[in-house]
Order: sequence, then C-alpha cells, then structure tokens
Amino acid sequence: MSSMKARQGPDATIGVVGAGYVGLITAAALALLGHRVICADVNDARVRALRAGQVPFFEPGLAGLLAEHRDRITFTTAPATVFDKAGIVFVTVDTPPLPSGEADLSRVESVVDAIPPGVGPLTLVMKSTVPVGTGATVRRVLDQRGLFRVRYVANPEFLREGSAVQDVTHPDRVIVGCDDPADAVVVAALWAPFGGESMTCDVASAEMIKLASNAFLATKISFVNEIANVCERVGADVEVVARGMGHDHRIGASFLRAGIGYGGSCFPKDVLALMQLAGNSGYRFRLLAAVIEVNELQKRRVVATLREQLGDLRGRRIALLGLAFKPGTDDMREATSVVLAEALAAGGATLVVHDPAVPPSALGLLPAGTVWARGTTEAISGADAAVIVTEWPQYRALLAPGTSAAMARPLLVDGRNLLTRAEAEDAGYQWLGIGQPAARSGEPALVRAG
Repeated sequence: MSSMKARQGPDATIGVVGAGYVGLITAAALALLGHRVICADVNDARVRALRAGQVPFFEPGLAGLLAEHRDRITFTTAPATVFDKAGIVFVTVDTPPLPSGEADLSRVESVVDAIPPGVGPLTLVMKSTVPVGTGATVRRVLDQRGLFRVRYVANPEFLREGSAVQDVTHPDRVIVGCDDPADAVVVAALWAPFGGESMTCDVASAEMIKLASNAFLATKISFVNEIANVCERVGADVEVVARGMGHDHRIGASFLRAGIGYGGSCFPKDVLALMQLAGNSGYRFRLLAAVIEVNELQKRRVVATLREQLGDLRGRRIALLGLAFKPGTDDMREATSVVLAEALAAGGATLVVHDPAVPPSALGLLPAGTVWARGTTEAISGADAAVIVTEWPQYRALLAPGTSAAMARPLLVDGRNLLTRAEAEDAGYQWLGIGQPAARSGEPALVRAG
C-alpha cells in the first residue's frame, strides 16, 4: 500500500507479534471490534495448536471469544508476513526478568529486527512491558535503519489474569505514549469503542505508568500483610482493619486483602524491574526493596506456623489447596505454592496438591514425590494439615458436613482468609487465618453494614 490511510482503512489488517497471554487477548479484542488480525509467534507448536482452536492457557472467556471470531484471526510463524499485511502492528512478546532483575528485551529486539527494509507507513505499538527508555532506543534503531515511516507508540496493557477479557473490553483507562500527537489518535481510535478514559503522553511517561502502577499495587499488598502480622500480635482482625481503611476514598479497598504473598507474571517482575531501573539511574528505591522483602518473608510464614502447630514436619502429610498464583488462572509463575512446596519438602513433609485449573503436568514444577489429588476431599484425606494457598471458591467445599473428619488432624491454615473462623470451627477445623485474633470475636457494625 502506498499510504497510511490505505493500510489503516476500515478493511485494513492489524498485526500482533507474540501469541502469548497479552497477544491473544489483544488479538481477540481487535477481532471482536470487527478487525482482521494476523498474529505471529515463533513457537511453531503453539501456532499449530491455535490454528486447531486450542488455547494454550486458561483464561475465562478467551477460548469462546477466539472461537467466535476465528474467521477474522490468522496465525503465522512468520513476523515478516505481519509487517507485509498490516499498517498497525502490536508488539506483545514476553520480557522476562534477567538474573540481574532487568527485563530481557531480546524478543522485543527480534521483532524490531524483523521489520523489513522499506516498509511503511507503519505504526509500531508496544504493548509488552518494557523499561523506561525502550521507546527512545527503538526509535534510534529504526532511524539508523532508515525506517523513518515507522511510527512508534507505547500502549501499555493493564490486564488482570482471570478477568482479562473484561479488562480489555471495559478498560478504566487507555494510555497512549507517542512523540507525535497524530500517532496517538490512530491508536486511541482503535480502542475507543470499548470506552475508558484515554490519556496521551510522551513515550517515557507511558512506560513508567505501567511499572509504577504495578509497583504501587504490590506495595499495598505488602503493606496490608505487614498490618496483618501486627494484628496477630495485638489481637486485631486485619479483615476488619482493611475494610475500615478501604472506606477512606483516599486509600480505597482494592488490594488490601491480607494473604501469603503476591505472585504471577507481572508484580514480581515489574517491581524488580523498576527497582533495577532506579538503581541504574543512580537512585536507590528503598521502599520497593522492602516491598520485595516483605513479600518473600510472607510466603514463608506458613511454614513457621505449621512447625509451631505440628513440631517436626518430617513425615507429616500436608495438603496444599491451590497452585495458581491467583484464582481464575492456571498461571504458576512466581506462585506462592511453589515456594511453600519447596520449603515443606525440604523439611521432610509429604505433599499432596490440588488446583481446579492447573493441570497435573504442573507436578514437574514441584518437588519430587508430590502427590496429585483429583479433588478437595482426596487432597485432605489423612493430612496432618491443609493450607489454602489460592482462594478458589471451590475450596468452600471444605465446610461440607463431615469433610474435616477425613483429616488425620483437622488443622486448616487459611492463607487467603477465604473462610471465617466461625464457619471453619463449626465445620470441625482448627482454623488459623492471616492477621486474625486467636479466638472468636464479634464483628463490629462496620463489617455487617459493608
């Protein structure tokens, strides 16, 4: 095509490079809006599976959305094909952390290298989470190659695993970073049908917004977990405390749920990347260092609790209920379950695990000898203790009459406060929550009214 208008008209094809989590959500959303989408990935097995209608991970609603609009989505292993056919190309490749904590940008660099000479007009849209300054680096590389007709836009994603389809179709904001306001119009217009407040800024600020947002949410989680640890010592109830804090509009109720640490593909990576970025600029980000330390210690507190209750863990049978880092996904990246399993196995415990979404093949990520259970009751049968690691609603089945009797000792460590002390004790368990007083206490009016 000879003009930007021709390549981006109503019948234009939009490209997506990277058929992972962000890439497939992006492709499905664009297809839902009526666009033709060509999606590239270097993983041949993944592309073949997607062509056959198989989604490589669990995300509620995604498989149905892809199936409904599969006539508009083409999958390929050749990124060059994407640049040949599309006037707008989204970069959605992975940027995993290096041992130093910095983001591995090799996949991003490969996408830029794949842009053929003389291509254009083209709008390259970065959705991958990248360090601040990446856009400026890409711009220099493009100019050095003479690709002046390639426009660069930062358009960070704010998807939550388990609710990504809802997040992309009902965004609270759309951030577009660019050097030329005209480029922002093109990208903002794509997402405009979904609504949400659109904000245009420079590229570096858009890159920082993504990292800063995740770092702040991780900070809220570590803060409330520290409050929970103090609550246990002074007899307060962190659930009540968090709810009272959340009624203050300056604080808000989100991400004030105490537990046994955050995980997943975003928070740990982005917090570490931002701290490393600050360090490289000559600034020591002390707060984020504490956030990371608190989170790592929180994951291990359960082991100390089990030792206090059971003594030597050698030979003890421990059930871990939930392997995914959060409900609604099968993602075990940086999951608390992996840390717990390794620590308990090192102490000589026998592990039995269950998760309603994670497949049994995940046993390869856990210590040797870990036993896979097909259901909740099977997991806790004969166990000396059970730990709710992921707050799947399915684990409320623990409250069914007679279920606690299946355990050798009905010790239930509720790492996410999924249950209340009253209902757990009424069901026959010795219940230990996070940030909870040692004995039952009445709930104040604030809780009942909320």
